[in-house]
Amino acid sequence: MLSLNQIFLPFMAVILIVGPLWLIVRHGVNQKNVKSRVLMQVAIFAGAFLTTVLFQANQFASFAQEATQSSNSNAGLGFIAAAIAVAGSSLGAGWAVASAAPAAIGAVSEDGNNFGRAIIFVALGEGVAIYGLLISILIINKL
Repeated sequence: MLSLNQIFLPFMAVILIVGPLWLIVRHGVNQKNVKSRVLMQVAIFAGAFLTTVLFQANQFASFAQEATQSSNSNAGLGFIAAAIAVAGSSLGAGWAVASAAPAAIGAVSEDGNNFGRAIIFVALGEGVAIYGLLISILIINKL
C-alpha cells in the first residue's frame, strides 16, 4: 500500500512543474516576461526535485543499508555495470543524434523526398541507447 507521501509528492511535483507552463500557454509570452518565466520554471523544477529527494532520503538510506548487509558483493558490481551500460550508450546516442540530426534537417529542407533516408541515421543513433538499456536490464535480471 502506498503512503500519503508516495502519492502526494509526485502529484505536487507534476503540478508545480506543469502549472507555470499552462500559464505561459494561456497568457502568452512577450519580450518583457520571457526571461522571468523561464527562470521561474527552472526554480520551481529545482525546488520540486529537491523536495522529492529530501522526503525520499530515508528510502535511499534503507537501500544503502540493505546493500551493505548483503553478503553478495557481486550485486553492487552488477548495478555499477548496468549504470555504465546505460550511461555509455546514452552518451553515444546523444553524440550520434547531435551529429546526424542537423545534416538530416538540412537534407530534408533542400528536398522533402529525402526524409525517409535522413531519418534512418537519426533512428540508428537512438537505437544505440535502446541497446544499452536492454543490456542493463539483462544484467539486473541476472542479479
